[in-house]
Amino acid sequence: MPPLLKLLALLFTAVLLAGCSFHLRGQAGMPFDTLYLDAANPKTPFTRELRLNLEANKVKLVNTAGQADVVLNIVSEIPDKQILSLSGSGRVNEFQLFYRVSVRAYDLKKQDWIPAEEFVMHRDYSYDDNNVLAMEAEETLLYQSMRSDMVQQIVRRLSRAKPQPQ
Repeated sequence: MPPLLKLLALLFTAVLLAGCSFHLRGQAGMPFDTLYLDAANPKTPFTRELRLNLEANKVKLVNTAGQADVVLNIVSEIPDKQILSLSGSGRVNEFQLFYRVSVRAYDLKKQDWIPAEEFVMHRDYSYDDNNVLAMEAEETLLYQSMRSDMVQQIVRRLSRAKPQPQ
């Protein structure tokens, strides 16, 4: 495709998207400035990705709960896998992957901003025991996708959080 035609196609797409009020999701505005991330294991991929996402949203992560406006406690993070269906010969046809994260957010007065809440995601995928390596790679990619989606969901939830009446 000639460069001029590519440019016109991009401009046409931009005009169409602008006309339908489509816009990219920006950064979530947070109702607090500082946050302490309290996780049993701060070195998990989920916790690292959450930290990066919070920092991208201009949240200052502090080293102690006493320095924070809000404490986000990651109570648990559990990936799980269950058999969804079997073939007539008893072989696995499908799996269902689960990703569960329990969180609670509160301030220094122990006032809940997010009461104890569990976020759950799941994905189904077909399994072929003739392609074990490919199936393992697909499972890994699905867990990574769920982890990223979970981080986004928690950040969106934090952006709407406020002190709950007691």
